[in-house]
Amino acid sequence: MNVSVVIPTFNRAPLLTRALDSVLAQTIHPAEVIVVDDGSTDSTAAMVQRRYHEVGYFYQKHQGVSRARNTGIRAATYDWIAFLDSDDAWLPSKLAAQHSALAEAPEYKICHSNEIWIRRGKRVNPRLKHLKYGGWIYKRCLPLCAVSPSSVLIHRSVFENVGYFDERLPVCEDYDLWLRICAHYPILYLGEPLVTKYGGHGDQLSRKFWGMDRFRITALEKILALESLSSADRVATVEVLLAKIQIVLTGAYKHHNQNLIRAYSDKMDQYQRLHEEL
Repeated sequence: MNVSVVIPTFNRAPLLTRALDSVLAQTIHPAEVIVVDDGSTDSTAAMVQRRYHEVGYFYQKHQGVSRARNTGIRAATYDWIAFLDSDDAWLPSKLAAQHSALAEAPEYKICHSNEIWIRRGKRVNPRLKHLKYGGWIYKRCLPLCAVSPSSVLIHRSVFENVGYFDERLPVCEDYDLWLRICAHYPILYLGEPLVTKYGGHGDQLSRKFWGMDRFRITALEKILALESLSSADRVATVEVLLAKIQIVLTGAYKHHNQNLIRAYSDKMDQYQRLHEEL
């Protein structure tokens, strides 16, 4: 199995070295490593060119992580693609473990794993709502993002079937993609932690945008437009959508945001009617 590794980055030169070192330390080396620099103004370009001669480097004007990942997918030579966020790192056995698991279960087109969480330098335990699962996990993906991009190994044909990362979404782009994927594919899950995720730093996208459920609502509305969504999944999607609309409305009333109140009240009415029809 030849694997292309795609690492999007933006102004994270010191963190990127940790990510790249973890890729190059794999017990099974990837066939290629691609860094997509989303318009960095720090020393990223010079650092990659000086220290990592074997790494493919692509620079683009700052357009967001979705465009960066999509650029990497399209630039990748090989059909199996692994992502790594530039602030995360792989354990040395990551690719080997996934290679072995997929060889034993070739019907799967996507594999993810458990992970270690580090927040502000200390290991923390994920909450129960963040537990990972395998199989047909669409309903488990509805409340929040259930798959970490840094843990995924995925076949190119999946993107050709369900589409790429939505470049219109500044955040929750992974939530949106996993919904589309998990509505059509089962996922192979490895319970062994193979990724270390580092959080708590100020440039995390989840800390830059208020009201993250607004973006999840957009993703849920998109998935409801799919004719291929099963009846049971459609009902579950509408129920979660209504719950998230209520969360946004509660915040809008608290802050007296009349524009949000009008917009999301209309959505609430629309999807309550749809729920009754289903």
